Amino acid sequence: MTPASPSTSNTSRRQFIKNSTAAAVGGALASSLVKPGAVHASSDDTIKVALIGCGGRGSGAAANASHADENMKLTVLCDIFPDKVEAAKKSLTRALGDKYAVQDDHCFTGFDGYKEVMNSDVDLVLLCTPPHFRPAQLKAAIDAGKHVFCEKPVAVDGPGVRSVLNTVAEAKKKNLSIVSGLCWRYDYGVQETIKRIQDGAIGDIVAIQENYLTGTLWHRGRRDNWSEMENQIRNWLYYTWLSGDHIVEQHIHSLDKALWLMDDAPPARCFGLGGRQARTEEKWGHIYDHFAVCYEWANGVKTFSYTRQMKGCANDVDDYILGSKGTARVLKNSIEGAEKWKFRGKKPSMYDLEHKALFAGMRSNEIINNGVYMSYSTLLAIMGRMACYTGKSIEWDDAMNSQEVLGPKDYAWGDVIVPPVATPGVTRFV
Repeated sequence: MTPASPSTSNTSRRQFIKNSTAAAVGGALASSLVKPGAVHASSDDTIKVALIGCGGRGSGAAANASHADENMKLTVLCDIFPDKVEAAKKSLTRALGDKYAVQDDHCFTGFDGYKEVMNSDVDLVLLCTPPHFRPAQLKAAIDAGKHVFCEKPVAVDGPGVRSVLNTVAEAKKKNLSIVSGLCWRYDYGVQETIKRIQDGAIGDIVAIQENYLTGTLWHRGRRDNWSEMENQIRNWLYYTWLSGDHIVEQHIHSLDKALWLMDDAPPARCFGLGGRQARTEEKWGHIYDHFAVCYEWANGVKTFSYTRQMKGCANDVDDYILGSKGTARVLKNSIEGAEKWKFRGKKPSMYDLEHKALFAGMRSNEIINNGVYMSYSTLLAIMGRMACYTGKSIEWDDAMNSQEVLGPKDYAWGDVIVPPVATPGVTRFV
């Protein structure tokens, strides 16, 4: 199946804001919006939820889901590692209270554990595993008729993005929701700031600067009884086949806002530079610790993108927009134009709001599908990584049609290759 074009597949920005805001508000009244048979056959209108990926983000997503709907229950847990499931049992029992309803026979582990989830009677699946596994798990969920909350990014390579786009199209046919973990799309201040920019508050967009300059993240260490495969999955941030590198895993939030500002139309090409300067020890896998990428749109607008994970450096995470008649900062929710403006409204948790929208849409049968933009933002980050790894200018269409498949052919505990650190001018685009 050929991925749909932005002009035919993307919901417009204004319609998205209208729909998502209405859905979020509707979440508070979800029980009154139920249409018989809209999401499940349960006589008590309970939406049953499964969590796949029981780490910190997964447990957080389960808690956010519990805040979003009065009649939800978490009934299934799944993780590659049994100890992660056991830890989630304890933490989520406390966090969810009577919304925690997981029996031991509904806990699944191992590489194929997610397949057992799809045979259960859950209505909604929260996908919070390392990004490498997301395309296959998303496909399995939609094939099984489940609604999905899908964490970002949705893939780590071009074939993975193409798979997700195909699954997104299937979800639309089946009237199943896919809500993305690109949470800033659901933040009221960011929504209003971007709306004003696109309504002309700073004139035409001339250039965008995206900064995600931050410190280092967690590392689980290494134990003697871990195989190389277990070590890599437990420390998945530091292996490109699992995380996509930090430009994909973390900086995607910034790049998604750039894409949103450009009406979700992808750029024509990009070039960039990056490397591995501070995190050079073996424990940090083979990813880079800094990237700088210039994305070029067909209309001449450029996004200058910077991301760094280094301790002891100056940090800055924001979006700087240069317009023909002013400037704006998206995360600061401020505009300097003909009239100064700053968002002063309420700011409930965007992590809760994305789940409120999802549950309200399921109950009212107003299905939300964020699938195209979450796929395009993922590829935007991947092509930036490709440009920096290879030292080449990468065209959007070439990135989309890339044949590079990251990761092992088979999943088994034991040895697995540790790829070399990419070298610009030597590493090839595939």
